[in-house]
Amino acid sequence: MTSPDFIPPGHTPPTRPLTGRVAPPGASLPPPPLAAAHPHRHDATRPEPDAPGPRPLAPGTLSRQLVLRVTALVAVVAILLSALTALAMRQILLGQLDGQLQATASRLINSGRGPVGRFPDAGGPGQAQGLLWYVQGQGGFVQVEDTHGVLTDAVMERLEGLEPSRQPADVRLPSLGDYRVITQQVGGGRVVITGLPMAQVTASIFAIVAATATLTLLAILIAFLAARSVVERSLRPLARLAGTATQVSALDLRSGEVAVPVRVDERDADPRSEVGRVGLAFNHMLDNVEGALAARQRSETKVRQFVADASHELRNPLAAIRGYAELTRRERAETPETTAHALGRIESESIRMSRLVDDLLLLARLDAGPAIASGPTVLNSLLADAVSDARAAGPDHLWSLAMPQDEVVARADRHRLHQVVANLLANARTHTPAGTRVEAGLTVAGPEAVITVRDDGPGVPPDIVDHVFERFTRAETSRVRRSGTQSTGLGLAIVSAVMEAHGGSVSVESRPGATCFTLRIPLAGR
Repeated sequence: MTSPDFIPPGHTPPTRPLTGRVAPPGASLPPPPLAAAHPHRHDATRPEPDAPGPRPLAPGTLSRQLVLRVTALVAVVAILLSALTALAMRQILLGQLDGQLQATASRLINSGRGPVGRFPDAGGPGQAQGLLWYVQGQGGFVQVEDTHGVLTDAVMERLEGLEPSRQPADVRLPSLGDYRVITQQVGGGRVVITGLPMAQVTASIFAIVAATATLTLLAILIAFLAARSVVERSLRPLARLAGTATQVSALDLRSGEVAVPVRVDERDADPRSEVGRVGLAFNHMLDNVEGALAARQRSETKVRQFVADASHELRNPLAAIRGYAELTRRERAETPETTAHALGRIESESIRMSRLVDDLLLLARLDAGPAIASGPTVLNSLLADAVSDARAAGPDHLWSLAMPQDEVVARADRHRLHQVVANLLANARTHTPAGTRVEAGLTVAGPEAVITVRDDGPGVPPDIVDHVFERFTRAETSRVRRSGTQSTGLGLAIVSAVMEAHGGSVSVESRPGATCFTLRIPLAGR
């Protein structure tokens, strides 16, 4: 049984686990392909030219902001132009009305002298419809078709209050509406008021405003559609660049022989454009990343090769040391006490070193490939045997087992899977105090069998719980180490490697008083 994954104090753990290919002892690994030795690999897999991206008007997208801002700018300009057009047309129409008004007033004033009734051309056929003629203090009329219309008292009261002015002015007259009037002082001190209705000017302005509003809305709609099309086409290179980045982010670059076959297309790496410069820089970055990954792989390969070779070469010297130490047992009673103690320590440490070498060799084989002999395995009996062994090894713990009556059969290497369960039980036994309750459970969840090992010990420290399956992870600060036990620090790393070789997984949840390791392995025939 392999010891749990804790190391003796003073040992320096590596920063990350070493995974990948390992050659058998005595053999050498071929160097990994240098995928990054050729920058700008044009034979690399490229993203689709029109890879789908976010919708053009999806919230938060740059295209949405550009389309809305361009449309808003066009809308502001169109509205300003429409308003200026309406104001200009109003001034033009008022100028025409003022010219007609002044001509009418001059003609009527020059056509006669004396009281109102002595102005022969002031009323009757030939006058502008709605013409207003009024002499302050004497009265007047309004032209209605071919006859005079009588002015009401309210209208005359309003006209009596007007002051003489040579400039036309707007006046609202009760029951008559808006008028453009000119108030002139003529001979004899009389004040003559001549006016023309503004209904036609107002109607024309309303028609112009309606037309310009319609044209403005049409221009805004056309601008929106045009901006959407232009922005969408202009941002396609950026969308393709984002698609390339997404493909790269989906690659598994954690370990092993890693290549980055994705590159930004040449048409999107034109240094003459802003997006092209970004694409070119992205390609350079990918080249550097691929080169760094290749260098890392070469370094990891050398380390794994060294570990495999060293472990293999250490087995014979360790076996010899252990054998000679055992031979001295017959004469230890005759040797000095200090010499006997030293020989005992040599034997103990040689046993520990042998276990460490065995663990390293196992991990090397698992790194090289799934070194397992899978077959239908009844998990009920496997778990019962493992718990029975753990109960014998740790009688001061409270052991329990929960599993279904029906057989649960998984496709697994029985020896390796038993080693995994034994490692978890040994981990609970070794690193929890006496009296701790440990429960092993077996259930079925869909296409997987689930094995759990729970204990109510102090738990795994939060700062290492995410790294507990890495090699040489130590947790003596919280999990209690029983006196006399020794650990290689590789037990849980072996658990993770074996489960990965089986196509399963291992996870842990831990807090003070509740720690649970969970194994998931595919059922047989699934």
